[in-house]
Amino acid sequence: MRHCLGFRRTVHPWTTPELFAKVLPMTDEKIIRTMIGAVGEQIGQNVVIKGWIDTIRNQKKIQFLIVRDKSGTVQVTHLKGEKADKLGATIDDLTLESAVVIKGKLVKNEQVNLRGMEIVAESIEIINLAETPLPIDEKTGLDGRLEWRFLDLRNPRNLNIFKVQTATEHAMRVFWQREGFVEMHSPKLMGSASESGAELFELEYFGKKAYLAQSPQFYKQMAMSAGFDKVFEIGPVFRANPSFTTRHDTEFTSIDMEISWIDSHEDIMELEERWLHHTLKSLKESHGEMIKESFGVDVVVPELPFPRITMEEAQKIVEDSGHKLERDGDLDPEGERIVARHIADKHGHEFVFVTDYPTKVRPFYHMRQADHPELTKSYDLLWQGLEVTTGAQREHRVDVLQAQAKENGISAESIQFYLDFFRYGCPSHGGFGFGLTRMLMILLGFKNVREVTYLYRGPNRLSP
Repeated sequence: MRHCLGFRRTVHPWTTPELFAKVLPMTDEKIIRTMIGAVGEQIGQNVVIKGWIDTIRNQKKIQFLIVRDKSGTVQVTHLKGEKADKLGATIDDLTLESAVVIKGKLVKNEQVNLRGMEIVAESIEIINLAETPLPIDEKTGLDGRLEWRFLDLRNPRNLNIFKVQTATEHAMRVFWQREGFVEMHSPKLMGSASESGAELFELEYFGKKAYLAQSPQFYKQMAMSAGFDKVFEIGPVFRANPSFTTRHDTEFTSIDMEISWIDSHEDIMELEERWLHHTLKSLKESHGEMIKESFGVDVVVPELPFPRITMEEAQKIVEDSGHKLERDGDLDPEGERIVARHIADKHGHEFVFVTDYPTKVRPFYHMRQADHPELTKSYDLLWQGLEVTTGAQREHRVDVLQAQAKENGISAESIQFYLDFFRYGCPSHGGFGFGLTRMLMILLGFKNVREVTYLYRGPNRLSP
């Protein structure tokens, strides 16, 4: 019986009875669980493993199991007895994905592909017997797999996605701590929009209207006014975006930073490229081999500085390619890919900053350029043709900010709490937001954010 969730393993029938004759009985002393990935250190010893049944092969004289936990897989064998064989009967009852505790002796067997070792079982305790058949298999499409996400995530390749995510966030935190950042956790219930008036999830809040936060933008800026100087946050944001593309979701994890006392958006870009260089370098050192083995991609550590082009230059590149942009002053997905290919061909770089966006496509709080007030001190970062960042210097002068809000149809009364941040000595500042799922999607070579999200939320998915 082979596993149907993508965990195919080779089971070897060459174990000989002589090996079993060398197995000593289990002692009564307590044996601590060994993670399967570490059992190789206990050859010749009794071990206890806890995990899931990955593969079952029941032969005439010998029974074989492949057992899996989050650290790896190991072969377990049992030589059938001629008379009453309780252990053999237990194995006969097993089903794929059942949770078990197995005690036995770890022995060498060079004929076993799984690291040349196996566990000769002494006892098997069924913690939870899995129903059969399983609701998904290797042929199940993405939507079906998402319905049974907890089973889908048992695939070691999927587990590796979140090992990479963990290592990535750790590397980011090392950078932030070294640079003197303070971590913040902003509220996700707001009384007004944190971005534009569109894409808002509205809910009732004790007889009043409230909204799920689209970003921690206002609260990052409050921290600048509070004198925190440098802040970061990793947390959920919500966008009521009805899009069904492979790059959009209605709830995702945003990585946000904000710093004070800057001179222009160039200071923000310089920070971001150093942060990404550090993060990807650390990830390559710690997980580069695993990423190559599991996902078939190399982690590329980007050279500094990243290429930079203005929006005007980007539009010219797109125009010369023959593509017509969907929106004046901005790049559509195809435009982003065209610009990225141009930069890759010209500079051999995966990243490019597109700067100087027009005011008409940017939020009211982006600072405008003194010499060209129709342009903002802002940028997007493209990585392999996909936008992963929007950043800018913010407007910190309350009178200017209030005027720009009014131009965008936002009343001062609706954002008075926000305007108050700038009334009592707020420094110049700026920052950016970065999408974690888009980063993982690009980094690991996936084509859909659903694949790299623990539990995806979209217009048609609110469970599990």
